[in-house]
Amino acid sequence: MIEAKSFYINGAWVSPETARDHDVIDPATEEVCAVISLGDQADTDKAVAAAKTAFPAWAATLPHKRAEYAAKILEQYKARSEEMAEAIRMEMGAPIDLARNSQAPCLSWHAEGFLEAVDQIEWIKPLGDHAPKDRIALEPIGVVGLITPWNWPMNQVTLKVIPALMAGCTIVLKPSEEAPLSSLLFAEFVHDAGVPAGVFNLVNGDGMGVGTQLSEHIDVAMISFTGSTRAGKAISKTAAETLKRVTLELGGKGANVIFADADKRTVKRGVLHCMQNSGQSCNAPTRMLVEASIYDQTVEEAVEVANSVKVGPTSEPGRHIGPVVNKTQWDKIQDMIQVGVDEGARLVAGGTGLPDGVNRGFYVRPTVFADVSNDMRIAQEEIFGPVLSIIPFEDEAQAIKIANDTEYGLTNYVQSQDGARRNRMALALKSGMVEMNGQSRGQGSPFGGMKMSGRAREGGVWGIEEFLEVKAISGWSND
Repeated sequence: MIEAKSFYINGAWVSPETARDHDVIDPATEEVCAVISLGDQADTDKAVAAAKTAFPAWAATLPHKRAEYAAKILEQYKARSEEMAEAIRMEMGAPIDLARNSQAPCLSWHAEGFLEAVDQIEWIKPLGDHAPKDRIALEPIGVVGLITPWNWPMNQVTLKVIPALMAGCTIVLKPSEEAPLSSLLFAEFVHDAGVPAGVFNLVNGDGMGVGTQLSEHIDVAMISFTGSTRAGKAISKTAAETLKRVTLELGGKGANVIFADADKRTVKRGVLHCMQNSGQSCNAPTRMLVEASIYDQTVEEAVEVANSVKVGPTSEPGRHIGPVVNKTQWDKIQDMIQVGVDEGARLVAGGTGLPDGVNRGFYVRPTVFADVSNDMRIAQEEIFGPVLSIIPFEDEAQAIKIANDTEYGLTNYVQSQDGARRNRMALALKSGMVEMNGQSRGQGSPFGGMKMSGRAREGGVWGIEEFLEVKAISGWSND
């Protein structure tokens, strides 16, 4: 078992002011795999003070020098990527191949994207030809509190820490207490990359503790949060007292709109995407909207694909799915599957209870509901498990209406060979992202949503700009 009770503050590993042990549970075995400490107000204050002290010098560091430190963090990851994959496997239950091939490499993918994007930013630029002595300057906002989730830990840590560093901000990171091991390893990368003391700090804690303390701290200029919509609302209310900037990347209930002319791989791709990471992705396509003329055959194919999804140990290689993160999440998913049955949706694959042959671990049966009405709870609420709802539609207009009939607006998906129709759909869907015909968005594309999915934009130039203030200057001298 791992003991990792220290925090990283002002360039050193330090003990908490008051010991508050917290067990990290391996969701595949239900056993304690690590013990960390949860921080308190004194720890938060110490970290914020270190970041505040380090800010002037870091903000004055030239952008290309700040980028060099980010490149060194990337080098550390490349040398220790297997350690990162193993940490993620153990803390949140990603099967080892998923951890190696998808979870851990988020760090390198986004870091490389930011290293490209930083060269595109004009830190001081003219307002326009009409105002030759006006300039627009981009400056770091200050000390930022970064609060990250457990489901894609390195994805979110990298999407926040690297652009904040490049922008010239100093940082206090609070990773999820459910999955802290990968972030503690990331802190080692930062230290070994030689990032100056106080620029990056890490304090473990829970949302009600360190999360709230950062959100209300007068010396924190900005909070960047990824997690539930409920928690995002609470953070916004707390942060309002100090008028700090808040960027939120929250939940989703993505619609995957399948027209009759979609390619033959569409259904399999959609089901597997929904089930990936055991359904624990905010951008998962959990509502499959299907044109009526192909509805019955699509349901049959979805059932076949779902029944082929294997559930297995995280330590074994393969394309199977692992457990969900904890007992609380498992119970919630079980309750929602039962809600679907009670609401009258047709359960065509999976269901409640542990998968066959499993008697330990927080594993969920890959589940599919057909004949779902979009007003059902399983169509409206984010389940965050491997549960798919299939909904029929008659035409393009109805598909748009159903897809947009949700409080969320993160990612929607469109499957059609008709390019003009795809374009119309992409513009009509109320979401921050639209992916079509199985084509992923490119490196540096902004990740973020609308409505109750929050309005953050993480990745590329947009991700760096989130941590910058805009200053308007007149009377600039060209001498």
